[in-house]
Amino acid sequence: MRLRSHDHLRHVIWDWNGTLLDDAWLCVEVMNGLLRERGLPLLDAARYQALFGFPVHDYYRRLGFDFEREPFERVGTEFIDGYQARQHECRLQSGAAEALRRFADRGATMSVLSASEQVRLEAQARHLGVRGLFTQLLGLDDHYAGSKLDLGRRWVADVDIDPREILMIGDTDHDAEVARALGIECALVPSGHQTEARLRALGVPVAATLADLAPREAPSLG
Repeated sequence: MRLRSHDHLRHVIWDWNGTLLDDAWLCVEVMNGLLRERGLPLLDAARYQALFGFPVHDYYRRLGFDFEREPFERVGTEFIDGYQARQHECRLQSGAAEALRRFADRGATMSVLSASEQVRLEAQARHLGVRGLFTQLLGLDDHYAGSKLDLGRRWVADVDIDPREILMIGDTDHDAEVARALGIECALVPSGHQTEARLRALGVPVAATLADLAPREAPSLG
């Protein structure tokens, strides 16, 4: 399935983790610390991509966590503490800065809709020098990575742009689910959190890289 021309786009809603931020490797490393302590099977990149999904409560269960023995909130907090301690080791995905520039050069405004906690999202965007590219960063008010659908509904209503002129770019089935519920176009990249096969089964455009999704640069003159 191919993405339509960018000519109609006025706004791009980006997912953050895995789409713009290259952090799947850190999620694997931190989670393996939790799994190792509990004697549970460890993750490699392939197993992580096959199992990860939203809500993360269900993902933790697929990893073998028993919430009758310890509450999800305790495990989730332990993961986030480990992640936050190393979050500034993460960089933007390859081609992310160029893709952001090319959309901006076409006159599209941009925002971020993320299941990350708002404070962490702001800190990461500022650390990587891209905060000024977005009209809004929209994160959750806790660190348990629930659904961002309600947040997205409010934002699409507030942004006052025809949903047909909005594109959402993400890297998981949840991004496709949110875009479908919001009535906006969606495109995905297999950049770390879920396999390309899982994404292609969703019936939305899937590109190999962010550069493939960005508008083509105008030819130089002279």
